[in-house]
Amino acid sequence: MRTKTFAPVMVATACVLALGACGGDPADEAGSAPATSAPPMATSAPAMMDGEFGPGCAAVPTDATNPGSFEAMAKVPVATAASGNPMLSTLVSAVKEADLVDSLNSADDVTVFAPTNDAFEKIPEADLNKVMADKKMLAGVLTYHVVPGKLAPAQLAGSHKTLQGGTVTVTGSGTDFKVGPEATVVCGNVQTANAVVYLVDSVLMPPS
Repeated sequence: MRTKTFAPVMVATACVLALGACGGDPADEAGSAPATSAPPMATSAPAMMDGEFGPGCAAVPTDATNPGSFEAMAKVPVATAASGNPMLSTLVSAVKEADLVDSLNSADDVTVFAPTNDAFEKIPEADLNKVMADKKMLAGVLTYHVVPGKLAPAQLAGSHKTLQGGTVTVTGSGTDFKVGPEATVVCGNVQTANAVVYLVDSVLMPPS
């Protein structure tokens, strides 16, 4: 009698255990839809430019111990940084003549459009000498090249108020920019301790 009583129970228990061992589930047995694979990961946005760019950068010394190198310029304020760069010797002379060295070195976060020596050579000698001899005029020209705030390449295009009081307009994108109607950025996104510098191939003249 006991054998007959427990036989159905043992069979049922064996079935339950078999289902558990196989991971059985009524819904699975009924043919539920297979699990979908995880959606592909979204591609990240392109990285922002964080280095120098432009053909003129090739003329910058690569030895980190050279005061004109990018590494050395990044450690000192902008007027001091420019004094070590061989492409900016005329600009440095003009800044000294206008008594702007201390003002630029102590400025909080600025963007400087720095004319190269070649840029100054485009100005007729008589006109350049006239400007250099007039400290007030020279200061106005130089401060027209300075914009408050550090402008990254992605922020460069647009109109910007200068320290001179006028507005300078930058056009372009990526690594191709023009400042005003004529000046082209030949080496951009150069970092100094208190400024970002864009070397340009023409001197910017403030509107009269």
